[in-house]
Amino acid sequence: MTKLFVGGFPLNITEMELVQLIGPFGTVNTIKIVRDKKTGKCKGYAFLEMSDKIDAENAIYGLNGTFLGDRQLTLNIVEDAPQPKFSAPRRPANPSTGFRRPAPRPTETAKPKRPRKQF
Repeated sequence: MTKLFVGGFPLNITEMELVQLIGPFGTVNTIKIVRDKKTGKCKGYAFLEMSDKIDAENAIYGLNGTFLGDRQLTLNIVEDAPQPKFSAPRRPANPSTGFRRPAPRPTETAKPKRPRKQF
């Protein structure tokens, strides 16, 4: 499957209208119109997954730069970013409090600790 970025469409378009626009170029498997979390308004771009890279390239060739209403469409294939093979090791938590102690800043010296009471 190939992921396709579609941007610049009118803000009042629905998922079905967008699929009908791109559908003649190939099979659209999934669609996600990006919306604002608080208001739910469309941000003007979406991500689609198409079944074949050739279909995605045909959609780009046929629709990139065309106008839909008063806005110009932009279509691009989304390249997958490589995932890191491992993550950096985390500092262990302080066993007494459960929180990690921040490291001293390079310009500051560490404060001397109070001696503990002996029981």
